[in-house]
Amino acid sequence: MTKLDRPALPAVTVLDQPIEMRDGTVLRADVHRPAGDGRHRTVLMRGPYGEPVFRAVPVTAYLRAGMAVVLQHCRGRGNSDGEFTPWVDEGRDGADTVDWIKAQPWSNGEVVAAGNSYLAGCALQLASERPDALKAVVAAMTPHDFYDGLKYHGGAFALGSAFFWGALQGLLGAVHDIDDGGAARLGPLMKVLADPDAAMRTLPLRDVPGVADAFPFWRDWVDHPERDSYWTDLAETLRHDRIGVPVLHVAGWFDVFLRGTLENHRRIPGGRLVIGPWSHLSQTGGVGELYFGHAASAQMAQLEAAQIAFLRGDTGGPAVRYFTMGADVWRDAESWPPPGATATRYYLHSGGSLSTGAPGADASPSRFVHDPDDPVPTHGGNLLLNDPVNVGPRDQRAVEARPDVLVFTTPVLDHDVEVTGPVRAVLHAATSAPGADWTAKLVDVRPDGRAMNVLDGIVRSPAGATRHEIDLAATSQTFRAGHRIRVQVASSNFPRFDRHPSMVRAEQTVFHDAGRPSWIELPVMQ
Repeated sequence: MTKLDRPALPAVTVLDQPIEMRDGTVLRADVHRPAGDGRHRTVLMRGPYGEPVFRAVPVTAYLRAGMAVVLQHCRGRGNSDGEFTPWVDEGRDGADTVDWIKAQPWSNGEVVAAGNSYLAGCALQLASERPDALKAVVAAMTPHDFYDGLKYHGGAFALGSAFFWGALQGLLGAVHDIDDGGAARLGPLMKVLADPDAAMRTLPLRDVPGVADAFPFWRDWVDHPERDSYWTDLAETLRHDRIGVPVLHVAGWFDVFLRGTLENHRRIPGGRLVIGPWSHLSQTGGVGELYFGHAASAQMAQLEAAQIAFLRGDTGGPAVRYFTMGADVWRDAESWPPPGATATRYYLHSGGSLSTGAPGADASPSRFVHDPDDPVPTHGGNLLLNDPVNVGPRDQRAVEARPDVLVFTTPVLDHDVEVTGPVRAVLHAATSAPGADWTAKLVDVRPDGRAMNVLDGIVRSPAGATRHEIDLAATSQTFRAGHRIRVQVASSNFPRFDRHPSMVRAEQTVFHDAGRPSWIELPVMQ
């Protein structure tokens, strides 16, 4: 048998290390470092989810790479003192922790930060504080803004993900305060989580039982539907223009924060970007009802090794690496979006056809009735819901059979069409209600009839508006010969997004004439 030349690596672990912040609050962290008198670059991760999440951190791999690791609970979470206020303290607390690390005898004075989701946000907020010891950041699947793309999308409240995260934080807060009134909050929360669909139908939303009382920031989110001072004050904690260290961004085509990660990459110069066919909670080769092949997994793509190398100081390699679904291959590029795409408009026509041909002058409109008491159900997509199965690509045929969903489809393709880059849709449409939501969904229709969603978006338009632009973020999808390209149009996607506040049954009209064309713009690679 082969003999592995793998020496033992003695390590030192200190649990619940107290670290005092500038305001006197004590946060606690687990510290792992190679044993001995050496000095090491340190990986800092900070999170609000308690110890179980930290179990997934590749501590052993970091140690073998010669680095120390500090896993710190945010204030008011895990074993840390203080009160948890989302996003507000993370930059300052991170900077104070970096100062503590620098002063340790095992530190070489260099710190790097990493994480996924909220943890990645902590890392970027730390970077915007500009501590001189910080050398690099790995930020995976995290928003670029606390209003746009996190709690609101196109003006619509991201109800499903907000409820999921608010309920989770309510539970974590109750456990943290279990000896100080937290136990009384657990019962109502558990009752709500037993029937989340009913809870999310509560009106007004600010009074969702259990969550609103256990997690007071819920009402802040609901009460500020516009970008006002509440959101602009939070935005000051994540100043992209102040981030001067290299950042490796990791995105997923079916991640709830896809657009946020792409925007972080755009706003912070000099970084790298990896985009896989992943959801927020999974980086395997399969998501939803599709399997993209063994090579699609983060493990086979050697993502962890690339992240560790980046944190050690190796910032070389392709600027952008992305996975093209349909063709199921990885590609490298010098920038995002990659060069070579032609923005191509596919027009929505009367009768349900979709083509690059412009509509005629007298084309008739399409109509449907939107009933807020029977909204179009969320079925797949870039989701973070209480239902972990409802995510990614899922067969849309049941949704498309509804009378309140318009469907527009190309003829069968006689050649592959690769779409790589940002996608947007423009609808010329009217409503009988005082304002409306307009949704668009891009779908890959397979020869066997399955209609698999690729991406979707929403815009909440004011009364009287007739032109509605929908940001569908971006994708890299090859529509294979024999497939068809489809677009769905509706006025709800519940519970991913809340129902329009008017709660009025409405007659919706989508126009298709030359003066009022409706279309989706796809970046078609040449």
